[in-house]
Amino acid sequence: MTGGALSYSSYRTYLECPLRWKFLYIDRLPETPRGYFTFGRVIHSVLEELLRPLVVPGPRRAGASDSQRTLDEWEAHARAPTETPWMSREEMLALYDRSWLGDGYSSAEDEARYRALGRDLLRRYYDRLVEERPRPVAVEEHLEARWDGIPIHGYIDRIDRGTSGGLEILDYKTSRELTAGDAQDSDQLSIYQVLVESNYAEPVEGLTLYHLRSLTPLRVPPRDRTSLTGLYDRMGTVSDGIRAEAYDPTPGRHCSRCDFRSICPEFRTVPVSDEVRLRELVDRFERLRADEQRLGAELRDTAEALHHAAEELGIHRLPGSESVAVRRREESWQYSLEDVRPELDRLGLSDRVPTGRPEEVRRLVRDPTVDPELRRRIAGTGARQVRWYWDLEDRDRSR
Repeated sequence: MTGGALSYSSYRTYLECPLRWKFLYIDRLPETPRGYFTFGRVIHSVLEELLRPLVVPGPRRAGASDSQRTLDEWEAHARAPTETPWMSREEMLALYDRSWLGDGYSSAEDEARYRALGRDLLRRYYDRLVEERPRPVAVEEHLEARWDGIPIHGYIDRIDRGTSGGLEILDYKTSRELTAGDAQDSDQLSIYQVLVESNYAEPVEGLTLYHLRSLTPLRVPPRDRTSLTGLYDRMGTVSDGIRAEAYDPTPGRHCSRCDFRSICPEFRTVPVSDEVRLRELVDRFERLRADEQRLGAELRDTAEALHHAAEELGIHRLPGSESVAVRRREESWQYSLEDVRPELDRLGLSDRVPTGRPEEVRRLVRDPTVDPELRRRIAGTGARQVRWYWDLEDRDRSR
């Protein structure tokens, strides 16, 4: 399932640039390592090993896992946090040193700064954990689900037992700054909530982005159905685009950090052998575009002058030397149904005019089974719009 499933990172990548998504997930092109990503992976791996001994798994939904546990089994095997052994601070720092990777840093000094930051961050976080002694249900948990037909998956940093007995989702962040608004607007946390609710039998109580540099948990309530619907629609758009193989590039500020500029059609340069030919084509296009704009403005002004003359004289056919200009009318109707919507809802007729397009309204107005008074009121909301335009006929044929 995972091969065709959307994770948060793949969803975000497609929204940012579908072509970059293709380079990463279809073509499997490698990206240049970046130090801050390497740093985050090392910190996450150490915290996973640190907290894993504290995990007491919770009950899973039927069919969600091959190793499910019932609620009775979970209660029987639950351990008090104080009974669980875990590594010392020194063991944790030794693990950090063994896990360290130097990929992607801009210099030895940059790597040294990050390495020192990691040691300080882990020491302070260890002290906080000793005080709080969390109750994790899972760490680095990979979950899969189908969200109303859309396959999704993700690796969740931590799922904790909440104070009310439900589940708390926690995602570590090693970035410089983080705000409560980031947690409130995080699509990542929303996707994790859907995954946990699809796989675990207990409700989600809260969502947290944990800012490791400041040891600040930014906790927000779980998403309601309305906010999740918006995310579902966006993920549906991404899923549809991938299925349709729509991989057009989307230029923007993100292009400055993209590793694929040299093969992106937005930035690839013209071969030297084609420069002269293509320059001439571009110059010709530029001249024709300028002529088109000039002639378009002149054409609109001339048509308007003909219209005024026809109105003044009451004539619809104006002869020229070679052709006859014939004045044509295009008529359309627009309806405003706001005032009658409550009655349409009450009578169960709203689904007959879901968009309010003229053809929908006309069908309803002509329906003899609908109350005549209501049909007159609906028809009365219409506004007629007329657009005049000109055709040319051969003068000899018009005689």
